[in-house]
Amino acid sequence: MATAFDLTTSSLTSSLRGWRGTAAFHPAQRQPKNPLELYDIEACPFCRLVREALTEFDLDALIRPCPVGGQRYRPRCEELGGRQQFPFLVDPNTGRQLYESADIIDYLATTYQRPAPGTHGLRRRLAVATSLAASAVRYGHGRKARPSRAPDQPLELFSFESSPNVIPVRERLCELELPYLLRNTGKGRWTDMGPPAVRDRLLHAPGATTRNRKLLFERTGRVQVPYLIDPNTGVEMFESTAIVAYLDKTYAA
Repeated sequence: MATAFDLTTSSLTSSLRGWRGTAAFHPAQRQPKNPLELYDIEACPFCRLVREALTEFDLDALIRPCPVGGQRYRPRCEELGGRQQFPFLVDPNTGRQLYESADIIDYLATTYQRPAPGTHGLRRRLAVATSLAASAVRYGHGRKARPSRAPDQPLELFSFESSPNVIPVRERLCELELPYLLRNTGKGRWTDMGPPAVRDRLLHAPGATTRNRKLLFERTGRVQVPYLIDPNTGVEMFESTAIVAYLDKTYAA
């Protein structure tokens, strides 16, 4: 469980966005053969819109964190696309490279066959405004780089965008410039809603309602996020405060 401060402010962040990035009721009909790559800043309001879509489309992505002051992936973004602007999507399956959150979301919907949410006009302006407000709530978190040691292999994180318990973990991964495979674990049915204790004990909800929820259930016997896998050390763990402490101990310089 996140600290009380993190849980409160992260919940407010997600509330301001209407809890977008929670459910994958209408997943993409196609899955990419190779992981999408997203050059991303956790605190960036435009990056958030793309990550929400990834959850709702049930698409995974290899996150290459690019916090302010970071030197690990920002130069590579500029080398590929011509400028350090985020989000920046690289799709190794098609060779496409895109800036601009609305263009990225439209591209993902078209390419992987999923109805696109409103990305233009009034809905777009409202999404940007509320995402800006959400970033302000957690201002200073997930934005600036901290000295760190690079892992040999990317980590893996089971997550869905709006989860208040996951937000502090993704923030620290960004600050430490730690690449990770984001395994989106969106909720596939209404019975998935609510905390695990309520969902599992009262609703007796099935654990495998989406692709990664099934994978997580088979691996651990329960569906709870965040869940971190570090192939560099063999560590696998739940609980956001424990994960943040582990990341600091293992990778912070």
